[in-house]
This record gives sequence, structure tokens and C-alpha cells, in this order.
Amino acid sequence: MSESCDRPLTDEFAEWLATPVGQYVQQWEQKKISGMVTNVFGYHAIQVGLPHWDLLEANRIPNKGRTHWDVQTGADGLPQVSVVAEPEHLPFDSQSIDLLILPHVLECSNSPHQVLREAERVLVPEGRVVISGFNPWSLWGAHERIPGLDPIVPVPAHMQVSLVRLKDWFKLLSFEVDRGHFGCYVPPCVTTRWIERWSFMEKAGDRWWPFCGALYVVSAVKRVPGMRLIGPAWKKSKQKLRAQAVVAGRQADGAAYRWCQTVSKENNEQ
Repeated sequence: MSESCDRPLTDEFAEWLATPVGQYVQQWEQKKISGMVTNVFGYHAIQVGLPHWDLLEANRIPNKGRTHWDVQTGADGLPQVSVVAEPEHLPFDSQSIDLLILPHVLECSNSPHQVLREAERVLVPEGRVVISGFNPWSLWGAHERIPGLDPIVPVPAHMQVSLVRLKDWFKLLSFEVDRGHFGCYVPPCVTTRWIERWSFMEKAGDRWWPFCGALYVVSAVKRVPGMRLIGPAWKKSKQKLRAQAVVAGRQADGAAYRWCQTVSKENNEQ
């Protein structure tokens, strides 16, 4: 069984999301992911990890679920999550999921490429995967690499997956990037007061250095080579009718021409 850094960090990540900087991150991701999944249709949608955070609330797919690595219990001692699964080994049939959301899953796994392979396996053709993660080439990423500084995010810097690497993995697995966003441009800070003071950096960063956002959210579609859309049969029927009409018109013109020649010949003989 593969080990994943999210297992020991599950409770820590949930606690971090309750901090001011965690709320800042959560609000931005919720807004961007909701905009990406609102008009995604199908029969089954799954969110892998962080089940206490509902990233599928804006989606209208009828069958939605969330998974977790470990069984979570409530105050009454009863389990709160019905599906316990590793992201590297999802318990779903191949080509059975229309929408898959992976919030900070790749960077919390020792086998991120295997997680993507599982995503490709369970998604239907033209299915969609939405992934969020920390950008290692941001101010936050640089902060995590400076020795002696307290970390600002609960994910180690060496496990963060850059968007460039993620796009390379997408190409290998026949995923096509559909859309993406960078965000959270404030410098590393942990209090609401300083986050609000640096809020002007959001518009400036989005305009002048968009690739340096602390977070990214990307959506990709599973493409199946060799698929060809087949048009409806009525298109062929119309083409046949038009061809017949042209032939009939030519035959009528020929008959009229021969009749005129006959009449002209009879008049000359008279």
C-alpha cells in the first residue's frame, strides 16, 4: 500500500484551512472551481480528498460523492465518510466517472503520476478532471525554500507540482488542458490584517505577473484517439434528394431541347 503525505497531514490541512491564510486560499479556490464545474454534465462526479470541503456544490450532476484516505468519525463516534479510498487506487470502474476533482491531491502523494493514471482510467471519454495545487514558482514557494523560516502552507516545498510538469503529464495521458487560473498574489503573511493590506496585489498580479500566483487551478478533458463524431442520417438523405433533383432537372432540360429541335425541323420542312 502506497504512503501519501496527506494521511498524516489530513487533520493538519483541515486545521490550516481554518486559519486566515487558509480561508483566503479556500475562498479563491471555491470561486474558481465552482465556475469551472457549473456547466459540466454527466451522471457521476467525484471529489477525491478533503471531504469536509464541498467543491461540487455548484455542479448539477445527479450522483455526487467524496472520498477520503481514512475513516472520519463524528462526535457520536459514527463514520462520516462512506467511501474510503487511496487516490492511487480508486475503487471505481473504468470509464465510469464524468467529473473528477483533485484538490491538492497530487502534491500530497508520493506517486502523483499514478494518481493521474487512475484519473485517466476512471474518467469516461471527454470526461473532465479539475486539479488545484500550490505553485512552487511563487512568493509562497520561495518562502518555503528559505531555510529557517516557518512554513506558510502545510505541504512541503519539494512535493509541490508545478503547472509545467503537470501539463507534460497531461500530454502523456492524452489529456487536453481546457482552462486554468493562477491566483492569491499577496506576499506570505498569516493574519487577516496583512492579507487585506496586500489585497491590491490581486489585480496587479493577475495583470503583470500572472504565473506567479501562489495557487493554480486547471481543468483538463480526457481525449480518446480515433474517436469520430457521426452525424445524423438525415444529412445524407438531403444530399441524395438534392442530387436527384439536379439529375431530374438536367433530364427535363434535355427533353425540352429535343422537343424544340423537332418543332424547328418540322417548320423548316413545311
